Amino acid sequence: MNGYGGKILRINLTTGQISKEPTPTHIAEKFLGGRGFGIYFLYTEVPRGADPLGPENKIIASPGPLSGTLAPGAGKMDFTTKSPLTGGYASASVGGHLTAELKYAGYDSIIIEGISPKPVYLYINDDEVELRDASDLWGKGSITVETELKKRLGEEFQIATIGPAGENLVKYACITHDFGRQAGRGGVGAVMGAKKLKAIAVHGTRDIPVADPQALLRLGTEAIKACKASEAFEVWVRYGTSGVTVWSNEVGAFPVRNFQAGALEDYSGLSGETMRQRIVITDKGCFGCPSPCGKYSYSKKYSIYVEGPEYETTALIGGDCVLTDIEDVAYANWLCDELGIDSISVGNVIAFAIECFEKGILTKEETEGLELRWGDPQVVFTLLEKIARREGIGDLLAEGVKHASQKLGENSEEFAIHVKGMEMSGYECHNAPAMLLSYMTCDVGAHHNRSWAITYDLQVGRDLVTDDKVDRVIYLQHVRPLFDCLGACRLQWVELSIDLGLYPPILKAITGIDRSWEDLMKISERVWNLTRMYWVREVEGFGREWDYPPPRFYKEPVTYGPTKGKRMEWDDIQRLLDTYYQKRGWDKNGIPTPEKLAELGLAEIVRIGV
Repeated sequence: MNGYGGKILRINLTTGQISKEPTPTHIAEKFLGGRGFGIYFLYTEVPRGADPLGPENKIIASPGPLSGTLAPGAGKMDFTTKSPLTGGYASASVGGHLTAELKYAGYDSIIIEGISPKPVYLYINDDEVELRDASDLWGKGSITVETELKKRLGEEFQIATIGPAGENLVKYACITHDFGRQAGRGGVGAVMGAKKLKAIAVHGTRDIPVADPQALLRLGTEAIKACKASEAFEVWVRYGTSGVTVWSNEVGAFPVRNFQAGALEDYSGLSGETMRQRIVITDKGCFGCPSPCGKYSYSKKYSIYVEGPEYETTALIGGDCVLTDIEDVAYANWLCDELGIDSISVGNVIAFAIECFEKGILTKEETEGLELRWGDPQVVFTLLEKIARREGIGDLLAEGVKHASQKLGENSEEFAIHVKGMEMSGYECHNAPAMLLSYMTCDVGAHHNRSWAITYDLQVGRDLVTDDKVDRVIYLQHVRPLFDCLGACRLQWVELSIDLGLYPPILKAITGIDRSWEDLMKISERVWNLTRMYWVREVEGFGREWDYPPPRFYKEPVTYGPTKGKRMEWDDIQRLLDTYYQKRGWDKNGIPTPEKLAELGLAEIVRIGV
């Protein structure tokens, strides 16, 4: 099968059984790969009601048909599982070089199930697949373990690993790869920790079968030239995502003090220019990337090397916790990487804890004498360590803001910033209806990567609540996640504006199958609806209320910045949802109708998977 490794690798950690089977052609045709494969196997193989941290849950790690090829940015891979943070669907994408190596080893998915009786790591060297003892690695940090495994196995091996947070089942622990790249969201690292799987090490040497190599060379070269010809190319490569920080402050989209404000009073210490001047030592890209956005940095203040900080870390640990020195944020970023924690969720959690302390909901007795204050880097560093090891107050905060607020009570649910149990990423949107709807309806929880619609709010009128904003959100929810099915990075399109029309011919050159862009969008819609049905199946009473935003966005106006005084109206939120459900072909409770499932070819899968 052109464009694919050809095999699915299955690992049962309980029995130690390892098996391989051909990649089903009809699944590749209907779901493409990446997160498409992930939700198909999750829905059809993990039994209803499975404990996310129990043996029945599975981790499905999948590259896509573009992974490891000449397509621009072909370095993305997906980890899918049942989320221990939300109880619903989790999908976390990671860049780097793991996806290409897995394809070169001949695999389109690794499906990991069961629980090992002792810590192990998965060793894959083409057809040679083993579970190896990892007892001496257990307890060590992610960066430390990646370094150690490369020393043992060789630099050609690509490593994905968890840190102490994953081992201690922190509900938003991540999987780390390539010394700072993260499969960050939904607690995929906690699922690996529950399975006693410390790491995955992969090396492959095979060619990927390609239908038309000459056409791929020509089309891939054309796409890469288009990237480099973009007017935004030089600025994007110089600053990467850190270039967003100043823009975000100036438009009032920078989360500050647990999303109370939309701008930081003095953000000069966090700007992309400051970061470039003070700590960046080189650019860093993923496999096949013509426009490397990664920045590798050195903090003299803390004597650490770290990838980033990316914008999201600067926003949630910098702005939201009011750290204004880029070197403080860089050190917190390094701690997140080494401990294996999602910096987006943990930034939210720490900001929530500080606000609780400020309001007297948390006391010094509960924090073991630690005074939680805005702008204190030592508070952030200490809480990161406590959360990763579940020490003291860290044990409660390791559960995420939804659970913590439910336990603390005293109206703290009003300022727990999450949707469906997942903490919100770094865009304040009190009066950005399209962006807020993106968070509300995202299929993993409040995450920006499925639909980054705030630029559309700014383009057409920030305060307007109109049907075209719903159309834009749905369009983005099909385009952006499609890249996660293809196994490629979306940023060449998002940031450099290369033509989406370049991708179907590249996919045809790889697979030999002629699909229009509309065909690919229909596949993405199929994946989107199956992920929605996974929530319906797994969460009792799932429906409209699960799409509601945090009360802060419609009850409290913004306290500072260019959007000061703004907030959403509750009636507008309801109208957005009504329109969104209608346009998607869902009922008024947000459930896909039988007609929509039949149209997308999902009726039989949903029936069997119930």
